[in-house]
Amino acid sequence: MVWSRDEMCARAAKELKDGYYVNLGIGMPTLVANHIPKDANVILQSENGMLGMGPFPIEGEEDPDLINAGKQTITALPMTSYFSSADSFGMIRGGHIDLSILGAMQVAQNGDLANWMIPGKMIKGMGGAMDLVAGVKKVVILMEHVAKDGSAKLVSNCTLPLTGAKVVDMVISEYGVFEIVDECVKVSELAPEISIEEVRDKSQAEILS
Repeated sequence: MVWSRDEMCARAAKELKDGYYVNLGIGMPTLVANHIPKDANVILQSENGMLGMGPFPIEGEEDPDLINAGKQTITALPMTSYFSSADSFGMIRGGHIDLSILGAMQVAQNGDLANWMIPGKMIKGMGGAMDLVAGVKKVVILMEHVAKDGSAKLVSNCTLPLTGAKVVDMVISEYGVFEIVDECVKVSELAPEISIEEVRDKSQAEILS
């Protein structure tokens, strides 16, 4: 039985440690904020210039001036600070973010990441992903294991334009947790009743037990 999206986010939240500065990417990664351990002091950072993001607002209490990098309304905390986008990227590029959790279109077994565009499709821009994967200390990818067309997203080599080369440390999908070690994909944990054979069937990368 595969993990639900909520279970995937809860598993990703286990990678958050007390005192971490964390950036959550657009889409499913933002939901990881709902599972931050209550006893962990985790500080969320947003590329658009906010440090110390609170939870999503209650319906009817949204402030349109308070948004994250994905333009979702959020809330502030007593310790929240605001600054320019230039300072925000200085924080990222300076190696001050401990962990980034991002989505992906493809992850290669050597850690290459493609998550910013599909050739021929309209895009809004590359966003901050290229800076995040180059500047943070650990990159965790939270994604569905296969694309909507049934193609594998965990591949031997990325065929889409790269966001970063050899930057991914861990992949979490509905099938389990996979670590990129020595340019190989190693199974760290499998979802209940999921076999390594099923994972290999859904992957184009070589999967090691």
